Amino acid sequence: MKKISTDKAPAALGPYSQAVESNGFLYLSGQIGINPETSEIEGKNVTEQAEQICKNIEAVLTAAGTDFSAVVKTTCFLTDIQTFAEFNSVYASYFVSKPARSCVAVSALPAGALCEIEAVVAL
Repeated sequence: MKKISTDKAPAALGPYSQAVESNGFLYLSGQIGINPETSEIEGKNVTEQAEQICKNIEAVLTAAGTDFSAVVKTTCFLTDIQTFAEFNSVYASYFVSKPARSCVAVSALPAGALCEIEAVVAL
């Protein structure tokens, strides 16, 4: 098992790794819209936060030597399912390979985030 970490994505908010490589897969921990330069949530709405999330994911993927095309599964969390269309428009612009996905509404996310994405990547 190999831990993947980059300062171009937010540091973990708890006792976990940004990503872990194991048995030919990369497991990315959930990313919220924290700007790694300020350690603050970037954006006031789901569109802006989803954009920052995707930038964070891209940074972790790059640190692992891969990219969005290798993502095989994502799980997405929204605090308001009514923002699904706005979230989806940003998501679709990054995850063009259309990996398998689950998207669920949750009551709350860390740091007051409006959305979160975790991913599994084939290496």
